[in-house]
Amino acid sequence: MDMAFARRQMVRQQVRTWEVFDEQTLNLLDSLNRHDFVPPQYAHLAYADTAIPLPHGEEMLVPLIEGRILQALDPQADERVFEVGAGSGFFAACLARLAESVLTVDVYDDLVSLARSNIAHADIKNVECRQMNALRELPEERFDVIAVTGSVARFDERFVEILAPGGRMFVTVGEAPVMEGWLVTRDADGWQHEVMFETSIKALVDGERENRFTF
Repeated sequence: MDMAFARRQMVRQQVRTWEVFDEQTLNLLDSLNRHDFVPPQYAHLAYADTAIPLPHGEEMLVPLIEGRILQALDPQADERVFEVGAGSGFFAACLARLAESVLTVDVYDDLVSLARSNIAHADIKNVECRQMNALRELPEERFDVIAVTGSVARFDERFVEILAPGGRMFVTVGEAPVMEGWLVTRDADGWQHEVMFETSIKALVDGERENRFTF
């Protein structure tokens, strides 16, 4: 299989056609080897319009959603990013190519190890992988960008407490079969959100019930 051709087709026929026009985002997705982050048995689906299975019933986001999120969050070279849901490490790698640094967390130790290994194999050095359930605890740091790659039944404003003023956050809110992808922004007056699109993605662990943060 010609992976370079498949990657170009993914960008042109999937991502670009779903209102992703930002050249930096498109160039990033056309340059990072997604197939290196996919479990070997699913390598032939690396650039397909499908959610790829991961251990523990988790999934990689489909490429067109990844493109929309990257375009909306627009990470800058001097910004710090927090990702909830490390998965295979691919989306953290995308964020790291754009931002100053990325902290990615996952509930499962083996997914943290998988993400760490894949990111190191891609020679990306500005990502920290950490085991954490972000619906039960949050980092003490503040971040300019937050990306939540699983859904939650209800949005909890405590996420905003670690979002720096001027920061942006993506999160999918709701319950299957229809959920909303939110872009949350914070400014001096508080926070607001806009609905970017409707979708349905896997819930975070504990995301299908009321969030229980501990500090």
